[in-house]
Amino acid sequence: EVQLLESGGGLVQPGWSTRLSCAASGFTFMTYAMSWVRQAPGKGLEWVSGISSGGGSTSYADSVKGRFTISRDNAKNTVYLQMDSLKPEDTAVYYCYADLIPSGTYWPTPYWGQGTQVTVSS
Repeated sequence: EVQLLESGGGLVQPGWSTRLSCAASGFTFMTYAMSWVRQAPGKGLEWVSGISSGGGSTSYADSVKGRFTISRDNAKNTVYLQMDSLKPEDTAVYYCYADLIPSGTYWPTPYWGQGTQVTVSS
């Protein structure tokens, strides 16, 4: 089965840094682009960052550009989100996300993990 398991969340102070990890299993990780999305309290889902299958191309939402860095280690089936200069408005549940093509189909299907809570507060 497909599993995306986020970790690394917690309580951090404004201006500090933390790194989230997403351990993937159940699919050919190295062939898929991966993303991070987040949901702040009372808000909808917001796309945060994405990375190509080989890690050579990345993109970021304007709200995190210059502060967050996405990376991946295909040998470990893991994608990371390094978060620097954290702000209170970064407080959210962060989800690892991928559009996968299930066996026997030709069409992508969204998958995401259980999420990890990041709280930025002094």
